[in-house]
Amino acid sequence: MTLAPYIHAMGRGPGRARNLTGPEAEDAMRLILSEQADPHATGALLMLMRYRGETPEEIAGFTRAVRTTLPVMPQVDLDWPSYAAGRSRGLPWFLLSARLVAQTGVRVLLHGWNAWQSDGADVRSALLLAGITPASGPGDAARLLDRDGITYLPVESFAPRVLALLRLREVLGLRSCINTVCRVMNPAQADAAVQGVFHPPYRDLQQAAGTLLGQPNLCILKGGGGEFERHPTKDVTLFRLQHNQPLTSVLPELLPETRRLADHAHPPRALAALWSGALQDHFAQSVVTGTAAAALIALGHPPATAQAEADKLWSARIYEGALP
Repeated sequence: MTLAPYIHAMGRGPGRARNLTGPEAEDAMRLILSEQADPHATGALLMLMRYRGETPEEIAGFTRAVRTTLPVMPQVDLDWPSYAAGRSRGLPWFLLSARLVAQTGVRVLLHGWNAWQSDGADVRSALLLAGITPASGPGDAARLLDRDGITYLPVESFAPRVLALLRLREVLGLRSCINTVCRVMNPAQADAAVQGVFHPPYRDLQQAAGTLLGQPNLCILKGGGGEFERHPTKDVTLFRLQHNQPLTSVLPELLPETRRLADHAHPPRALAALWSGALQDHFAQSVVTGTAAAALIALGHPPATAQAEADKLWSARIYEGALP
């Protein structure tokens, strides 16, 4: 079995080349994940797809194939992928947003690959500081979700072949569509999902892929470093699915100032300090509550009242578990 027909279809030249159909993409990814495809062919296919621009049908097909290889996952209400580079952001304040949402009784599964990020944006090293215990695998994730309502599951613990494809970036020197697949993968098939992007066109792409995949509820935004994290000094457009129907919502700015997420950088322990109240930083707090509000919208809360709900959650947050 070979990827040659799919490479041929995508690389025939101007006027003759085409993108893959959904079933073709699904079959191609099945070959890749089964390790029956030649590694050189895998790289060629991924780079052709990058050159042509990935389509919703290709992303949905790849994702369907990936899902057939995943282990049994725990029951989850909100899927929260984290596969961003982190080069243009500061601390991962969104971790506190996810924890805040979990305190409403929602089961939140963070998953990703972040250990290679810069120190300031390294999600994995920040998890415990944000009061979130990482899981060693799906079974451990189920235990932690029962106990805490939230956990982080590294991609290598449930989809090692997907991680191997992600790491082709180290060989090819370019991002591939696998990053997009990881964002839409939703390994536990949660009814609600949030996704961050760095490049705005991916909002439409991932929204359309979500429609093809039958994702009931989804919220996508252009976030800090590509994470699902809103900037509080800017309007933000949410690309959404509500009962699998596409729509957009615009959230107004929360703060009347100009500032980047990486400005006035705090040390990682500031995550715990902000949660406990030892640190007073209105900008960071607005990042947390603004991001939580967007996640609440994905869960079905009205956009008009989501920010007020998030502010109330912040005021009533539970301090136990945050490090001093």
